[in-house]
Amino acid sequence: MFLRAGDLTVHAQADGPPGAPALLLLHSIGTTLHVWDGQVKTLARSFHVIRIDLRGHGLTAVPPGPYTIDGMARDALAVLDALGVERAHVAGLSLGGIIAQQIAATAPDRVLSLVLCDTAMVIPPRDLWTERAATVRAQGMKAIADGVLARWVTPGFKGSDEAAGLRAMLLRTSPEGYAASAEAIREADQTASSGRLQVPTLILVGDQDAATPLESARAMQAAIAGSRLEVLTGVAHIPTVERPDAVADAMLRFLAPVPDDRYEAGLAVRKQVLGEAHVARATAAITDLDREFQAFITRTAWGSVWVRPHFDRRTRSLLTLAMMASLGHHEEFKLHVRASRNTGATPADIAELLLQVAVYAGVPAANAAFRIAKETLRDMDS
Repeated sequence: MFLRAGDLTVHAQADGPPGAPALLLLHSIGTTLHVWDGQVKTLARSFHVIRIDLRGHGLTAVPPGPYTIDGMARDALAVLDALGVERAHVAGLSLGGIIAQQIAATAPDRVLSLVLCDTAMVIPPRDLWTERAATVRAQGMKAIADGVLARWVTPGFKGSDEAAGLRAMLLRTSPEGYAASAEAIREADQTASSGRLQVPTLILVGDQDAATPLESARAMQAAIAGSRLEVLTGVAHIPTVERPDAVADAMLRFLAPVPDDRYEAGLAVRKQVLGEAHVARATAAITDLDREFQAFITRTAWGSVWVRPHFDRRTRSLLTLAMMASLGHHEEFKLHVRASRNTGATPADIAELLLQVAVYAGVPAANAAFRIAKETLRDMDS
């Protein structure tokens, strides 16, 4: 999709349930939102994952420079505004990580947490960025491709199809977009602002990253209070492509840790699916008669089954709707129709599953469910 963000037309992609917590992913210089492809399937089970092509990259517009990190951070915030997202987890790779730090400094109330991957508060030397900008403006992207790719991936990975894909992203980047972004990196220094951040932060770095080495990651860890550092082995500057599963796993452990307390885990998921207002009303209505029952379903249904990663929220939502319709549990069916706004299940999904219900559980069951779904969806729209 394409969105208007201030004076910029931005190419964006969203995956995962719209009602789930938002996760904004920002790519590195010379790549596109596809540099995160290896993480989306895993992360979209629990998050509404939003990816954008940065200013001057991919299918986003390429205005002439100069670019600034502050301006690129405001581009990202404008995208969140356009999508109606108030708060989000923000993850950034390299240049994206510098922008992520700036977003947290500019609008701390809008950032739930940070994942800073193979990035730094400042990326020297300044002359490197000046020379790269001049080279691509004069000679095009091919002039720097071999040198850049050698820093992005390890030697053993360089001949892979994935590395060829990275090279293609780089070659298709606008020279002006790359040059202006390089100059923005040259001028960036987040040392002071990042030292004041008070947001949960995970720092990831490849142990063979020469562009933003372990020393830079340790400097960020020392500056950002309470931040965690995780080193990825056998990988260079673009681990999202070279070791996609390792990055996804590390992010998921940080963003969605499984609490030891099944009740607390279940309560969190129940609020995400059914909505905090519903759970608050249900909790207020608990009496001694059903206290243990409510704790039981929170621990088991929500804290043991709904938390499992195999099915995403949309799939579990549809399964639940089909079973409630088939069994004639109309109040629960209505409840989960309302919850579909938080799980990503659409009215078209509900219509399709009720056809399945009609075949396998009977027309009367489907007919009643269609009536309830129509009434509920109409009430939600009004």
